[in-house]
Amino acid sequence: MEFVFLHKPLLISMYRYFIRPILFFFDPERIHHLSFSAIKFLSNIGFSKLFNSLYVVNDERLEREVFGLKFKNPVGLAAGFDKEAKLYNELSNFGFGFIEIGTLTPKAQKGNPKKRLFRLKVDEAIINRMGFNNKGVFDAVERLKKKHKVLIGGNIGKNKLTPNTKAINDYLICFDALFDHVDYFVVNVSSPNTPGLRELQDIEPLTALLNGLKKENKKCASESNGGKEKPILLKIAPDLTDDQLMDIIKIIAQTNIDGVIATNTTLARKNLKSGLVHTEEKGGLSGKPLRKRSTEVIRFLAEKSNKAFPIIGVGGIHSPEDALEKLDAGADLVQIYTGFIYEGPGLVKRINNAILKRHSIA
Repeated sequence: MEFVFLHKPLLISMYRYFIRPILFFFDPERIHHLSFSAIKFLSNIGFSKLFNSLYVVNDERLEREVFGLKFKNPVGLAAGFDKEAKLYNELSNFGFGFIEIGTLTPKAQKGNPKKRLFRLKVDEAIINRMGFNNKGVFDAVERLKKKHKVLIGGNIGKNKLTPNTKAINDYLICFDALFDHVDYFVVNVSSPNTPGLRELQDIEPLTALLNGLKKENKKCASESNGGKEKPILLKIAPDLTDDQLMDIIKIIAQTNIDGVIATNTTLARKNLKSGLVHTEEKGGLSGKPLRKRSTEVIRFLAEKSNKAFPIIGVGGIHSPEDALEKLDAGADLVQIYTGFIYEGPGLVKRINNAILKRHSIA
């Protein structure tokens, strides 16, 4: 172990130059599942302490209190990675301040037909059209009953076959099932991979959905959590116009939900360098090409609302500078996903150290 400790910088850099090229040789969805198995296996045989020593930064100056929760640091793992809550405790050893599971739906569903996940290596991006593939919220709840080492967010959605007119029922089922097992909720109406889902971002259906969840929040709190409600956040698309973003600000004020996650994946395909074989694939684009637009949305929401609500910034964070850009634009916390895949767990530590360096200079 002493040898390992002395060579921490080398071990952290190994991902980008040695591990990633091997992982990227295989189909992305297949290697995702294999990576999960590997992390689980290594953690079970004692590597958790090694991961923790390599990647976790413990410093009170990183702590953040946002929508009533205390985060040990402001860097989280975005929804979609640990979709079914299979690895949240093991992933906490990579230094995350919080982990968001999901998107979960009431009933199990296979998602869209494979192949549905594509790497755009030149652009350092990913296109996915997974389609909320999961075994259902109640399956995930069984694993969430374990003690959490880190704050957990529950990202909830509707089943593909549920019409939008009945969508609220799906969200309520997920909300009730997860209430005692997650620290905050995320309402996902912005995935581009479930037909018609983004229509729920329109004023009337979104207001009705959020009001319904707020009412359910009070009910669940009075029944099972000593009167304490759970924060409810809204995850929005980066493809909304300024007028639509102004509508979002108004809806948040009207419904009094706790914050926004900006942003989900984009349907835009601007200035991509990868070949047409992949760039023309349907689905949501994440990674470096999304960085600028997601930051623009964060800044717009923060400025136009006069910072009336917390914002979690996500989209195109591949470096500490990208994360600081989101925070400077008005984000209170940040999340990574595609950057985690391209840069490895060392990115979490680098971001936290960059935030600490700012404190030291200040």
